[in-house]
Amino acid sequence: SSGGLENTMQGRKSRCLCGGLIITLVCVLWAHLGVQTYGSAEVTEEEAKVPEMKEKKKGEELRAPPTVIMFPGSRGHRSGGLHRQKRDWVIPPVNVPENSRGPFPQMLVSIRSDQDRDISIRYSITGMGADQPPNEVFNIDPVAGKMYVTKPLDREMRSSYHLRAHAVDMNGNQVENPIDLYIYVIDMNDNRPEFRNQVYNGSVDEGSKPGTYVMHVSAFDADDNTTANGMVRYRILSQMPHNPIPNMFTINSETGDIVSVAAGLDRETVSQYTLIVQATDMEGNLNFGLSNTATALITVTDINDNPPRLTNRTFSGEVPENRVGLVVANLTVKDADQPHSPNWNAVYRIISGDPSNHFSMRTDPVSNDGMVTVVKPVDYEMNRAFMLTVVVSNQAHLASGIQSSLQSTAGVTISVQDINEPPYFPTNPKSIRFEEGVPAGTSLTTFSATDPDRLQMQQIIRYTKLNDPALWLSINRTSGQIVTIATLDRESTYVKNNVYEATFLAIDSGSPPASATGTLQIYLNDINDNPPALVPREAQLCERVNRNTNGVNITAADADTDPNAGPFVFELPNYPPSIRRNWTISRISGDYARLGLRYQVYLESGVYEVPIVVSDSGNPPLSNRSVIKVKVCPCDRNGDCTTLGAVAAAGLGTGAIISILVCIIILLCMVLLFVVWMKRRERERQTKQLLIDPEDDVRDNILKYDEEGGGEEDQDYDLSQLQQPDSLEHIISKPPGVRRVDERPIVPESQYPIRHVLPHPGDIGDFIHEGLRAADNDPTAPPYDSLLVFDYEGSGSTAGSVSSLNSSSSGDQDYDYLNDWGPRFKKLADMYGGGDED
Repeated sequence: SSGGLENTMQGRKSRCLCGGLIITLVCVLWAHLGVQTYGSAEVTEEEAKVPEMKEKKKGEELRAPPTVIMFPGSRGHRSGGLHRQKRDWVIPPVNVPENSRGPFPQMLVSIRSDQDRDISIRYSITGMGADQPPNEVFNIDPVAGKMYVTKPLDREMRSSYHLRAHAVDMNGNQVENPIDLYIYVIDMNDNRPEFRNQVYNGSVDEGSKPGTYVMHVSAFDADDNTTANGMVRYRILSQMPHNPIPNMFTINSETGDIVSVAAGLDRETVSQYTLIVQATDMEGNLNFGLSNTATALITVTDINDNPPRLTNRTFSGEVPENRVGLVVANLTVKDADQPHSPNWNAVYRIISGDPSNHFSMRTDPVSNDGMVTVVKPVDYEMNRAFMLTVVVSNQAHLASGIQSSLQSTAGVTISVQDINEPPYFPTNPKSIRFEEGVPAGTSLTTFSATDPDRLQMQQIIRYTKLNDPALWLSINRTSGQIVTIATLDRESTYVKNNVYEATFLAIDSGSPPASATGTLQIYLNDINDNPPALVPREAQLCERVNRNTNGVNITAADADTDPNAGPFVFELPNYPPSIRRNWTISRISGDYARLGLRYQVYLESGVYEVPIVVSDSGNPPLSNRSVIKVKVCPCDRNGDCTTLGAVAAAGLGTGAIISILVCIIILLCMVLLFVVWMKRRERERQTKQLLIDPEDDVRDNILKYDEEGGGEEDQDYDLSQLQQPDSLEHIISKPPGVRRVDERPIVPESQYPIRHVLPHPGDIGDFIHEGLRAADNDPTAPPYDSLLVFDYEGSGSTAGSVSSLNSSSSGDQDYDYLNDWGPRFKKLADMYGGGDED
């Protein structure tokens, strides 16, 4: 059995070995066929550069024949018999260099189907670059199957295209399955590196060690970064200034990081460096690569490597005593660090010479000087001078390894100036205690001041009163003794919380004089000098209410305080006797009592004055007789006085109240009757007719126009001869009987009737007749033979004729004077003058 198993295993190994050899042979044959068919379609990057190499050479060689791409389905013979199915062919991509110079169209590949020997086939391509945007970049000869590129390609705009090739017969039937064509645009070095910023800003601390990172610059190349065309390298072209050496910095050629390479960075020497950085593609090859430049500004930042130095070792100043807020000395300092930075700002401290903290140090923010300022008053009599020790430093700590300077410490001498100090009251305010009622002329106390100027010659202090609200006090001018000039009263409005305050002024004899103010507080003890007063002074009681609850609660007010105030004693006086007979007082508490009517006592409604004697608890007690007005009235259920009862209680009887109500009713009736009469009269006026017929009423028919003068025939008259003369002296001087009749008579004018502004409609006729009579009897009224001009009122007036209003004057008039007026008035003279008729 073991021998059979071994033979079986050897047979299997032989069969596996034969199968492996067959598979290997098939793969070799397959690879050989693929290389023979598609080997020429693969274009490497070096082959894409052939046109450039040929351009660099002076000769031009013939192009290689175009690649032929066969449809995968066209391989092998088609028969009805069984055959092995082949896998689809893998079409290699077509590589096209960008920016080709042509000529265009330029052939790329030839697409063929082996069935074109039997039938006519039409080829076409579809996809982006053919029949989709961007259109017409590629096209194909439909008969020959040759595909062309029509224009230069730009890899930065589009790096690849995906097309599909189709083969159909003359009827449009698909002959072959579509094949995918991938066209890759081969990159050319046609873009320079571009810096993201034209100017880069960086900084580095002064004193930094070599290798310190400073800043980063970067450039972008649009070419393919997987090839040398897009690989950028950096280098520094120049450095300004060259101090301390020309190459203080270096740059990483691949990353663009700039670092320092040498020591000696000092902001006080060079505060900024300017570097010109160059970026070159083709991996930095200056012969073939494209370059661009940018500027890098490196600022050397300040560190506190320079301690502040005072300009002098000693400073001095003067200060007047008792003055604060003054700057008495200025300390100047120098610092080489960056101005107005923490490394430059100075901080001053007084380390000795001022144990009482009379001075403080402030820094001028502009000049950085130290100002010695007085914060607590100094006294010349105690300290005539101060010796201060001041140290200066920066806000920021000194850099590592930097030591403080000996010039950071200085001495300051402050001299104190003696001035005339004002006197002062040792106890201010001064409090004393007295009983109120102290009579005038009583000495209260001596309120004196002290002069602090002990080292000056003896000075004299004078006193005067500054404020005495109640005018109760006086002060001795030299000694300061205070004496009353009026009685002290604790209940005065000038006393607050039992304390009376007055202020006094002390003035010395120095030059210039100085003064001080002192306050005297007098605490006044209360005495029983005010009797109590009854509260309230008015009240009301009900006539018929429960006697046990009906009453008035009374108390008292006393201006004094305990024990001179409550509890109070309320009593009814013995006289008159009716008071105790009708009224009673019952005690409620120490300060309150109740006033009420005695049992079974009935009083009519009215106001009653009840005297009450109130006594306080002083020693001796004071009493006061006060009167309370009690109004007794009938009340409702709530215990409030009724309206009638309140009036009755005010002193009016029932009869008087009824009389007042009757008078009010009569007055209202009279007003009503007057209103009715006025309404009736108004209706009568509206219904009364006019005296004249409404059709003859001319009030609404009179028209007024501004047309003056006559027609054209009247324009030749000399109107100046017919006007009334301005002066009547020549008429007055004429002898009697000689007068022109066309002149206005010199007589008093008649008085015409005056029509009321709002006449009654029935008075119009009377007014017209009265005016007519006045005009007939007026010798001065026109016409008196003078030219009159009337207003033309138009035609067709609805007003009736006034011809019936004839003048009632009688007597003939002489018109012979018309003959003297010329031929124009001859006709008028013949009509009225009574001359001879022709």
